[in-house]
Amino acid sequence: HGAGLYSAAGGGVESGAMFLGHFAVGLAAKKVAPRTSLATLFAAAQLVDLVWPVLVLLGVESLRVEPGNTAFTPLDFVHYPWTHSLLMAVAWGAAFGLLYRGRTGYKRGAFAVTALVGSHWLLDLLTHRPDLPLVPGLSTKVGLGLWNSVPGTVVVELSMFAAGLAVYLSATRARNRRGALALWALVAVFLLIYVGNLTQVPPGPVAVASSALGMWLFVLWGWWIDRNREARGEPAPSPS
Repeated sequence: HGAGLYSAAGGGVESGAMFLGHFAVGLAAKKVAPRTSLATLFAAAQLVDLVWPVLVLLGVESLRVEPGNTAFTPLDFVHYPWTHSLLMAVAWGAAFGLLYRGRTGYKRGAFAVTALVGSHWLLDLLTHRPDLPLVPGLSTKVGLGLWNSVPGTVVVELSMFAAGLAVYLSATRARNRRGALALWALVAVFLLIYVGNLTQVPPGPVAVASSALGMWLFVLWGWWIDRNREARGEPAPSPS
């Protein structure tokens, strides 16, 4: 689950989240939908976490910082049915896919972004303790609790990220020097943030939600990368 960019500048980024894992599936999806911009793939993979901080700041959803809540993260996600319930993840995915299909006409891309939105809930199911709602308004919550093991979480997430990056590299090539530098700079920033997450505790919910808005920067970064890379084996169409 995305918890922001708090640690990047000395605070704490993503203080407990399947942060790298969500971006990993976004990277890997470029193989499935080469005409879809990496920005769009990132936005789909992190869509519910892009909306979530807005709802937290508006008081619609809520969390608290509770060190020891799990071994990996101090965040207690108290109430977030409109972004992180199974039903709403499906709804967000369907809406995103339909909008993308209507704008681009690219069926494979529409399928990919729909699946990416849904994948967020599945990855959260793996990591979260039982705090994920199935349907807004119902008390049943689920979660397999990988966050109860720091080594387990780190191994799984870094492995996913390495695999996603490898798939992305197999599907694209740099058209110029910027295409390589922008990608590897992003990888370095992701890893720096991840290390910061293991050592930093955010001061409170507002700081977490406010910093989480910085996740949009990675969508823009994905767009910049894609403008300077192309699919292997074919000319690059304009990213969409």
